[in-house]
Amino acid sequence: MAEVLWRGDELAAAVGGRATAALPDVSGVTFDTREITGGELFVALRGERDGHAFVGEAFGRGAAAAMVSREVGGAGPQIVVDDTLNGLERLGAAARDRSGAVRCAVTGSVGKTSVTQAILAGLKRAGRAHGAVKSFNNHIGVPTTLARTPRETERAVFEIGMNHAGEIAPLSRLVRPQVAVITTVGPVHVENFPDGETGVAAEKAAIFAGMEPGGTAVLPRDSRWFDDLARAALEAGSERVVGFGEHAQAEARMTGFTPSAAGSQVTAVVAGREVEIALRQSGAHWGPNSLAVLLALEAMGVDRETALAALAAFDPLAGRGAEQTLRLAQGEVRLIDESYNANPLSMAAALKSLGARASGGRKIVALTDMLELGGEAPAFHAVIAEQAEAAGVDLVFCAGIEMKALWDRLARGRRGAWASTAVEIAEPLLATLRDGDVVMVKGSNGSRASVITAALRDAAAGGKDG
Repeated sequence: MAEVLWRGDELAAAVGGRATAALPDVSGVTFDTREITGGELFVALRGERDGHAFVGEAFGRGAAAAMVSREVGGAGPQIVVDDTLNGLERLGAAARDRSGAVRCAVTGSVGKTSVTQAILAGLKRAGRAHGAVKSFNNHIGVPTTLARTPRETERAVFEIGMNHAGEIAPLSRLVRPQVAVITTVGPVHVENFPDGETGVAAEKAAIFAGMEPGGTAVLPRDSRWFDDLARAALEAGSERVVGFGEHAQAEARMTGFTPSAAGSQVTAVVAGREVEIALRQSGAHWGPNSLAVLLALEAMGVDRETALAALAAFDPLAGRGAEQTLRLAQGEVRLIDESYNANPLSMAAALKSLGARASGGRKIVALTDMLELGGEAPAFHAVIAEQAEAAGVDLVFCAGIEMKALWDRLARGRRGAWASTAVEIAEPLLATLRDGDVVMVKGSNGSRASVITAALRDAAAGGKDG
């Protein structure tokens, strides 16, 4: 078995409950049988599907033990608790307390996963670090990430997300961060907030609910919500509030952003000292994002040189700005994959970035619906027409009912095609592409923008992608 994460006696003490047999040591914690490689604790969570139905499969795949709310006959060692999600939370809290690691929590309307992973990259260079393997940011993902914290961890970072009010505070109280980062606040999930963006800002400020006394808040200084966020941080016991952005009063103030074929170069003044940051990302939003990462790492005791080296080596995440050259029958096309998610803020930033890059070919975008925008959805989609024009986009392909508002607003010469689904737009997009084009695909995950990028990759004629 791999290195021990939890001893059997530790598991029993952490979660309580009744053990059906002597609990063995475990090498990991998971609620997904597909992740089992041997030696894990399988947590049978209740959701759309009852995890108890998969306990037998978990042991068959090599799980060492299971946490259940009712004993499953004929299976291996189990610890029976009243509620498995609550048991997972208790295990996460125990992991937090036994390691004593310095902890950072990240939230925001845009960029929280990329910022979290960039912080983790810096922490790994500085010592024994831990963080989510992917966007584990909800009521299951956060306690799972906590429960997976090795005992020797020195620093850890956690992503905390939300769709509705009241979701962030309990997760913050579970993590108890010494550093909290808010990347930005914008009209995301606003259909779930009666007071719109005001409610979103208040929910993001709940990241401070579990802040350890004397902690540091890292906030977007250019945001119109900065004063409200800063006030919430101080009221919650934060000792320091530091801002990032282009604002004159930002502790990390960006003075320049230059995109290139290889990424971008950020110039800034941080704590009175001029800093140059080399990035592998070309998106304009990575200017302020890199400063948020820098401030968070320094607040966690990582020196600036280490932080800068981590940023310089950090690759764009899949679906969040990753680029590759596709060799199609008609020639080479540069794909910018922004298919993981979209909202009004990230859409505007992505188009701005596309407009800023030099290109010998056409600039083409394929966009799918931005979701959870409520009654403002038509206006948020229609305004993309002006953003695309300002960015010098040559052709716009639209997929989805909401994107019809954009299609109707586009100048005829900029229209590529519109279809009701992402699947239908892939073929006309492919037929239009030619050698030297740059194509960006962006949309909400639920509107299946990734279908378009998959179709483009499948159509690649041969050879290696760059």
